[in-house]
Formats: sequence, C-alpha cells, structure tokens
Amino acid sequence: MNNITFEKLQYNELKELVKSYCVSGLGKELIDKLEPSNDIKVVQRRLKETSEGKNLLNMTNHIPLEGLFNIKAALEKIEKGGVLSGEELTIVSDFLRGCRKVKQFMIDKETYAPTLSSYATSITEVKTIEEEINNSIKGNTVDSSASKELRRIRRHIENTESKIQEKLNKFLTSSENKKYIQEFYISKRNDRYVVPIKATCKNQVDGVIVDISSKGSTVFMEPNSIGKFNIELVALKSEEACEVYQILSYLTGLVYEKVREIKINLELMGHYDMVFAKAKYSNSINGIEPKVNDYGYTKIIKGKHPLLTGEIIPLNFEIGGDYRSLIITGPNAGGKTVVLKTLGLLTLALQSGFHISAAKDSEFSIYDKVFVDIGDNQSLENSLSTFSSHINNLAQIMKEANRRTLLLFDEIGTGTEPNEGAALAISILEEFYHMGCITVATTHYGEIKKFGENHPEFQNACMQFNPETLEPLYKLTIGQSGESNALWIGKKMGLKEEVLKRAKSYIEKKDYNLDLVKRSKIKKEDVIIEIEESTEESYQYKIGDKVRLLDYNDFGIIYKEKDEFNNIKVLYGNKIIEVNIKRVELFLEAENLYPKDYDLNSLFTSYEERKLKRDIERGSKKALKKLQKEMRRKVD
Repeated sequence: MNNITFEKLQYNELKELVKSYCVSGLGKELIDKLEPSNDIKVVQRRLKETSEGKNLLNMTNHIPLEGLFNIKAALEKIEKGGVLSGEELTIVSDFLRGCRKVKQFMIDKETYAPTLSSYATSITEVKTIEEEINNSIKGNTVDSSASKELRRIRRHIENTESKIQEKLNKFLTSSENKKYIQEFYISKRNDRYVVPIKATCKNQVDGVIVDISSKGSTVFMEPNSIGKFNIELVALKSEEACEVYQILSYLTGLVYEKVREIKINLELMGHYDMVFAKAKYSNSINGIEPKVNDYGYTKIIKGKHPLLTGEIIPLNFEIGGDYRSLIITGPNAGGKTVVLKTLGLLTLALQSGFHISAAKDSEFSIYDKVFVDIGDNQSLENSLSTFSSHINNLAQIMKEANRRTLLLFDEIGTGTEPNEGAALAISILEEFYHMGCITVATTHYGEIKKFGENHPEFQNACMQFNPETLEPLYKLTIGQSGESNALWIGKKMGLKEEVLKRAKSYIEKKDYNLDLVKRSKIKKEDVIIEIEESTEESYQYKIGDKVRLLDYNDFGIIYKEKDEFNNIKVLYGNKIIEVNIKRVELFLEAENLYPKDYDLNSLFTSYEERKLKRDIERGSKKALKKLQKEMRRKVD
C-alpha cells in the first residue's frame, strides 16, 4: 500500500474515526501505526478479534479499561536511571491495577472470546508492587507511614513548627510590638516563618529581614526569638527530603525489576484498547465481519461508504468470478467515483480488522496492493498536464502491480484526443488483465464499453439515472453499459427527432452525411457579407467595450484600442493587461453599456482621483496643497 492510496481513499480519516473510541493513548498510538495486512491469516485474526470484542461489549455494559495510562515515559525514565515522582508512581500503580482487572475479566470470558481471552494469560500481575506503592504514596505524595524514620522526622517537624507558631503568636499579641506590626498574621516567605513589620520600624525589631513587599511599605521579618527554631526546621526538612528520596528510589527499584513484564502488559493493554475501539465502531455502524478470500473474488451486498453521512444508497457489487475487470459508465455526478472509493476503502478497512457496513453474505478478497488513479493529479512543479500525470501514475502502477492487486481507475484515458485516449485506455486495461490484476475503471468512451462487451473476462456496468428527470439514482447495474446521456438530455431539451436519430447513427456506424446544400438555397453575396460582418478580427474594438478574455474565461473593459501589432489594452480587475485581439471576444459594445456623453475615462480612474480633479477645477486650496505636496514628493 502507498500514501497516495490512503489519501485518495480517505483511509487515515477512517482511522481517526475509529481512534475516537479509544479510552487511552495506548490504543490511539496503535491505530496511528495500523496498516492493512495482505496476509489472509492476519486479516482473519484481526476481524475475529473485533467480532469477539463486539460480543463482549454486547454481553456486558462495562469493560474494565480504566487505568490504562500510557506509562512509556515513566518506564523510559526508570531505564535511564531516573527516580519516579509520587505522581508517576501512582499512575504506574493504577496501570498495574488495570492490568490485573483486565486479566481477571478476560480469562472469565474464554467461552465467548477465546482469542482475546488467550492474550490475557500473558499479562503479568505484580500486586506486591501495586500494594507497596499504594501504602507509601497517598495523594501523589509520600505518606508518613512509608517508613519509621519519615514518621519520626515529620513528628519533629510538627513539634518545631508548633513552637514557632507559639512564639510568633506571643510576638504578635505583645503590647510592646503592636506599634511595629503592619498586619497581625503569621506568614511564610522563602520557607521561613515571618511577621509583617512596618518598613519604618524595621530597625526597632530584633530579627532578620527575609522579604520586602512590592510597594516597600512592609518588611517580612523573622524575629530572633524563633531563629534557632527556624534553623532546626530547615535541617529537619532536609532530612525529610532525603528520606522521601530514599523511599521513591526503593519503589522505583521495585518497578525496574519488573520493567520487562510491565512493557509486555503495556503492549497487551494497548492492543485491547484498540480492539474494543474497533468493536465500538462496529456497533455504531451495525458492522459485520465479511467472508474473506485470497483469489480476487469480491461480492458486496448493500455496502456503505464508512465516511458518508445522511441517506446513503447501498452498493451491490461483484467482481473476480466470471470477470476480473469491470467497466463502469454513467452520468457525471452519478456516483461512479463513489463506487470506486467505497470498494477501495471497505477493502482497506477489513484488511485492518475493521468491520464494515454491509449485508452478512458479503465477501472480500485480500490484496497485496491497492492502487488508485482518481482525481486531478496535475503537477505544476513538474509541468505535467492532467493527462500526463495520469499516464505517469499508471506507468508507476504497472511497474509495481502483481496478480494480487486491486486497481481503481477513474475516467481512464481522458484528457487527450478521444480516439487515442480510448485506444490507450483499452491497451492499458488489457495489460493489467494479463498481469492478473482485478480492475475497476470508469469511463465515458464508447470504444471502451464495446471492448468490455466483447472480452469474455471484462464486464460492463452502469450507474442508473432517471430518464424523465435526468437525476442520478446512484445505483450500479452490472451487466449492461449505460445509455448515451447526451441523447437523453437532447430529447428532454426538445431537439428534433431526426437530429437525435442521425446522432445515434453516427455513434454506431460513423456514417456521416457529407451532402452539400444546394446553391439555389443560398445567396453567395449574403454569405460573404455575413461572414465578413461576423469575422471577429474585422471589428474595431473601442474604448469601453466589454470583452471576454479567452485565456481567463472572464470579462474586461477595453482601455486602449489596437496597435500596429493587433494588441489591445484591457482593464482586468485592478490592472491593465495587453492581449491580442484574437484572444478576446466582444460581449457588449460601449454604446450599449453607457449613457450618451458618458465620460469613459472615469472607468479607469478611481473615485479619489476624480474627486481631486473636480476640487482643483473649482479652485479648492486644500486640493492644490495636496497636489503641490505630491509634486514635491516626486521631485525628492
């Protein structure tokens, strides 16, 4: 498979949809990496996993997937010699508990999901590590019960802080200190206990200034009476930090001893998350597990494109049995491209283990490769035309295709002269047939339809449309080629019956009528005059004429009449461009566009310029100053 196929068939968009059903980053990461498999056994296992997951979802409303955090970063940190924080250890503990619950749940469901249940036997339970972490870490921090030493240190810290509080309360309530105190509360700055003192009184209080307020009116001082207690508290805090680090190191070491088993658990939990996401997606679309084979046969019954919304016309489709190449014809916007994309995306989906929206008896072939040529691949960088880029794409596909390849071609052979395009398309389709590929192509060319009718392993199909309303029905009919839409539309629009009959004869037999019109019915002079008058080059374009610019398929106004080289200047948008008169067509003459005596020059000047001109003519001093200023600026 290649990225062009994934892009054109919107495979990555489908993965994003399925990914939204994951409960953790583990499953999402696996879906991001997921690609269609060309091994039929792998595909069958993937589809079976999804079916079993769906059965479990429908059997119980709750799958114990909570706690499936992605702990890859924590494990990498451990392997690099780092020590996990209390929060990281809590996440690891939650993950281990989640693994234990999933294992218990899945082993009990062996009867209903034998494949998924078998994976659970590889999950390692490490309840002792889980319990050690839970006993030591509470609220993402190391609890005092984690060790006797930590309990002792924290008890001393509490006693010391209590003494400090007592001393500071005495300081605040002392009548001698009231005149110095800015506000009566105990604060903490730089991890030291302080009281707010008026800046003007800082030299009258025995103590150390720890901090100053933003306005400078208050200083936060540590009174000398608590100095020794604060020093003692700092020492105790240091002891506490050392002990906490020792406990975190010990717990991290426990996890490190089982890091290999935990990594396997991580892979299995991610896989379970992905499988149940597929199962939830299947439930959302009433998906089915289709039959699969590896010999090219596909039969879609009431299949639906996974990304289309609203009222969808189901697709019935078959290939790979009596015929290996299908030619689809039909009206523009009639659904031909949707058929290609539906077949392609459903094939990629099931090879990825996704269920599809279709009837139960649907069957799909597994392919090594799926190639598409859909849409305009024109390359400006490589100067490739639409036709050249399509042929380049087909040439690359021909180099890589094999007998287990699905090919989807939209409007093959278009973009060049019809006879050559049809002949080249037929030759390409024939080559892919001889290579053993399964090919589905859409076309408007009658020659390709005729080839499909005559070749025993080619089949024609058409997209139906309502001949009365000319509206597409978006239904595929295999076994017949589409009627000529042009003739249907011509009939509905009121063309003469004899004109339609002649056109049909020309399509079938190429017996063109070359009879000349009798001269008695035509006046030669009139013809000459008419031709001369209708000759575009004989018309003398005038300023103000509205013309169609053939190179832009848009309109402009004549700014300057033709020169000696037959070039005229045209106001197009906000700029004047020069074009040859052969590259324009008259749309409306100036006299039919503007009132008599209309100032055509106003067409090419802005409102500001016209206003300035009028102001100067009536002697406006402001306008004259502006003009003089502009002239000085140009001189400078």
